[in-house]
Amino acid sequence: MSPINAMRLGAIARKEAIQLRRDPRSLILAFLLPVALLILFGYAITWDIDDIPLAVVDCDHSARSRELVGAFLASGYFSLVARPDRAADLGGDLDRGRIQLGLVIPVGFAADLDAGRAAPLQAIVDGSDANTATIILAYSEAIVRCYSAQILLHGVQPLALVTAQSRVWYNEELTSRNMIVPGLVAVIMMIIAAMLTSLTIAREWERGTMEQLAATPASRLEIVLGKLLPYLIIGLIDVVACSFLGVLLFGVPFRGSPLLMFILSFFFLCGVLGLGMFISAVAKSQLLATQMAMVATFLPAYLLSGFMFAIDVMPTVLRGITFIVPARYFLVVTRGLFLKGVGINVLFLQGLLMIAFAAIGFFLAVRVFRKELA
Repeated sequence: MSPINAMRLGAIARKEAIQLRRDPRSLILAFLLPVALLILFGYAITWDIDDIPLAVVDCDHSARSRELVGAFLASGYFSLVARPDRAADLGGDLDRGRIQLGLVIPVGFAADLDAGRAAPLQAIVDGSDANTATIILAYSEAIVRCYSAQILLHGVQPLALVTAQSRVWYNEELTSRNMIVPGLVAVIMMIIAAMLTSLTIAREWERGTMEQLAATPASRLEIVLGKLLPYLIIGLIDVVACSFLGVLLFGVPFRGSPLLMFILSFFFLCGVLGLGMFISAVAKSQLLATQMAMVATFLPAYLLSGFMFAIDVMPTVLRGITFIVPARYFLVVTRGLFLKGVGINVLFLQGLLMIAFAAIGFFLAVRVFRKELA
């Protein structure tokens, strides 16, 4: 492999920057699309559920039962939409989707509580959406647990002598947006970075300027590296912009080192940009290169990085595939730096794997590009 000449490398990078500046579509893709995607997905994707339609069958008609219903409504998660007289009436509302939770308070509820006995409730949840049903059950159990603790504080003898005091670290409010936004930075940058460089070499082929480029004294390594440099700078600007938006617009805390974020983003972008260059060298059409980049980045980053689905519960084959998805490692980095404030001692393995991926991606891009010129 030829040694790198700084002057030739700079000339190639300057030529690519001028081409980029003259192409409004690429500028939009480079600067506006990452921000637009972050805002769109940041507001659209949420696992928090509120305003859940609730129906209550209060057979006890006591102050205690009214307190319990008040606790559900005061939580902000539930809205009371019906008060049927019988538990059997809940079925129709659940069938029509009018309610998602039916709460049945039996006769003797207050008497049991005042006597220090367990007071069972019945909660009927619409399970057609398993994830939503799980969240509703978790909300309900938490509200009932909190209500029970208040009763114990007011003099009723506890039934159990052992109690657990839970404390959540890193995302104290358990807000899904705090987890989603750092993940979006990884997913969006993998898609955008690969798409940017996937157009570079294909554009030369379509415009008929590849022969001129090949005729220059610049080596293949210098051409690939020179074309990559402007997009590396753009990618770093995008990471900084998305991180700022995540903090300022969505209120996600950033507790880690900005310098470490910058360094690890550099290695991540090198790998993904190299992947885009590899795709661009294989495809001689910008349309084909864009489609290949979308397939190679969007689905793996979205589905196999751990952003939407936990990797540990995936089948063995899919778990194996996730190891070749660079967003998997950068996702750990962004969440670790945003929420946990961890350092390189924790993110060392992710950094090492992203460096390895960058080396492989860049090597493949150079190799395939040389083959095309031969």
